[in-house]
Amino acid sequence: MMTTNTPDATAGWYSNSAARSWRTEPVGSTVREFHHSLEGYTPTPLISVPETAASLKIGAVFVKDESQRLGLPAFKILGASYAISRALSAWLGSPHAALTLDELRSRLGVDSKLSLAAATDGNHGRAVAHVAKLLGLGATIYVPAEVSQAAMDAIRAEGATLVELSVPYDDVVRHAKNATGENVVLIQDTSWSGYEDIPQWIVDGYDTMFAEIDEQLRDAGVEHLDLVIAPAGVGSFAQAVVAHYRSTEHQPAVLAVEPDTAPSVTTSLLAGRISSVPTADTVMTGLNCGSVSGIAWPVLQAGLDASVTVTDSEALGAVRDLATQDVDSGPCGASTLAGARAVLSDPARRAALGISADAVVVLLSTEGRAANPKGF
Repeated sequence: MMTTNTPDATAGWYSNSAARSWRTEPVGSTVREFHHSLEGYTPTPLISVPETAASLKIGAVFVKDESQRLGLPAFKILGASYAISRALSAWLGSPHAALTLDELRSRLGVDSKLSLAAATDGNHGRAVAHVAKLLGLGATIYVPAEVSQAAMDAIRAEGATLVELSVPYDDVVRHAKNATGENVVLIQDTSWSGYEDIPQWIVDGYDTMFAEIDEQLRDAGVEHLDLVIAPAGVGSFAQAVVAHYRSTEHQPAVLAVEPDTAPSVTTSLLAGRISSVPTADTVMTGLNCGSVSGIAWPVLQAGLDASVTVTDSEALGAVRDLATQDVDSGPCGASTLAGARAVLSDPARRAALGISADAVVVLLSTEGRAANPKGF
């Protein structure tokens, strides 16, 4: 595989010149049909931010605003709800179905002893707890101590049992894995050997967002998309972005952005193998992950155009700047703007992604400020 990298790994930059030659199969319509069955489903906004486009010296920038998705302040409900449907459908003897929540409630019954569990640094756990509540099931959510009090309170408000652990996120995942029992279904977006189906269903669930973007750009008369920028934690969301845009007719570049204190994706790509990294506290709490998901890795290595790291200061600056343009974005979501600035202000990086003066860029803002308020 041909790659072009900065010689200094500490620069927090990786690029792969062969990424857009890689292809994958489309997810299909089943995922979106399931989401359409959810009460309150509606596409989230795709917001034009011309001031940002002008500052980046490109044609147009759109922000996919996930600050209100199915009643929650983040996108995670898309993956969690679909994965829970697939997992419980399989548990009920329908392994190839994505039963609606009404169908699941009917077949599980009101006295089901089944419960759900997840490890989280905020948004994923709340989404799992929310769907469990809708199904009348119990949920146990494990969190690292760095998660904000507001995020923990929101998980408890969904009726879940919250277990706070004074260990890094990756250790919280291991704890959740070992703590599940016979009637507990673990809904985790990190994969390991023997645990791949549920993480893959979570990834598949995110595809609804990109299908919405495709339609919204067409409706806006946009004829080309040149760059999509996604936050990266364990890499599952970035995996979903790459998988979608490597299955479409047009092939935009895909850039992943992560905190400079938790650069697991960039470090692994530079090393050519999954490489765990130590992490430190960051306002980008949902991205504070030290290891790349196993099922995400081959997709990122083959199809991700570039990865860049950003600082807390850069992410918070992007939060403030998006707010002036009426976009509600928390630090994880606004990291995409910080990443755009880190890349498009550098002529060599800009050239590596083929970004011209008329380029169209989509920033995937994965959460609102209410999701995990920290640092602002």
